Amino acid sequence: MALAILVGLLAVPGWSLGRTLAASSTDPLGIRVVEWARDHQLGGAVSFIERSWYAHHQPPKGGTPRGGIPLAPRLTTGSTSRRASPRGPSVPARPTNITPLVARPLPGEGVWQPSGPVVAGHPALWITFVRPDPVHTSLLAGVARFDMSHLTATLHAGTDVPGGGPWVNGARVARGDYPYAVAAFNSAFRLDNSRGGYYAEGRTVKPLVTGRASLVTYADGHVDVGVWGRDDTMSSAITAVRQNLELIVDRGALVPGLANANSGLWGGTVGNRIYVWRSGVGVDVHGNVIYVAGPGLNVDTLAELLRRAGSVRAMELDINTWWISFTTFTRDGHGGLRAANLLGSMVRPPDRYLTDGTRDFIEIDVRH
Repeated sequence: MALAILVGLLAVPGWSLGRTLAASSTDPLGIRVVEWARDHQLGGAVSFIERSWYAHHQPPKGGTPRGGIPLAPRLTTGSTSRRASPRGPSVPARPTNITPLVARPLPGEGVWQPSGPVVAGHPALWITFVRPDPVHTSLLAGVARFDMSHLTATLHAGTDVPGGGPWVNGARVARGDYPYAVAAFNSAFRLDNSRGGYYAEGRTVKPLVTGRASLVTYADGHVDVGVWGRDDTMSSAITAVRQNLELIVDRGALVPGLANANSGLWGGTVGNRIYVWRSGVGVDVHGNVIYVAGPGLNVDTLAELLRRAGSVRAMELDINTWWISFTTFTRDGHGGLRAANLLGSMVRPPDRYLTDGTRDFIEIDVRH
């Protein structure tokens, strides 16, 4: 990764950097140097290098994805549940397909494919793939929709973000969750860049900020994405709150001002108009969780994909190649899990959430 040039540009030797490089971690050398730099008041230099590199290494224009639209991971018959949805409205068994953003869609583009376990007779997870815009037509974004009437979400703490363990829900999927695990995906920015707070397991790691975009999990299993203080407020029913920047979709529409490349509302580390790997999460009118990730996205196109997938409220999660990962799980028949990436272009190995990681993440399970 080009950001590894930070090693030469900064040339700041020291025992703390040495300890960081020598520490046991699944993160590559360049990533560890960058994270160390951000922890030592060098975030401005890192951001400058990132913006400069990405601005001169934008994704290709034109073309088509090699191999066309991929197949989603196959259906499995994992643990089942018939617990009623706490939200009340019935949820259609098959979501409405996404209208592609290109004039001539590929076969299967935007068409939801059933995936994950069959719960109460219906797939609990649906996946589809779309090209992000009419220009970068060789790229694919992955979109996942979780039927949360039979699923639950858990915020896991990473060893570094937020750190400060021990945590019940630690840096990997627990063995006890293997029979129920459906998927896991990346969380949001580092806390010092999120402009928001972090609450989990009755502990406030960083104070929650009114008005910030928030992913909120509840004890009854349901999940919300909204504005803290407007859509969700603290109560004993809340199990975790992960905040990050401002909403990018609200009331079913793109939030005004996303096109402002100089706005820090949606992340100042990489310009909002720069096309990079990005991810986001939203909820639809029924409270189902929608996740989007892919290369060649700016804030506008990420928000538009989340909106087209049905999100009424949505927020950006993390950005940049290394931090974005989404894994689906199937049972291997021997008590273990088989893991598969949502997109073949994701660089993290599929078992990323089965080993300790430095960043926090979201696990989705069948309710039990």
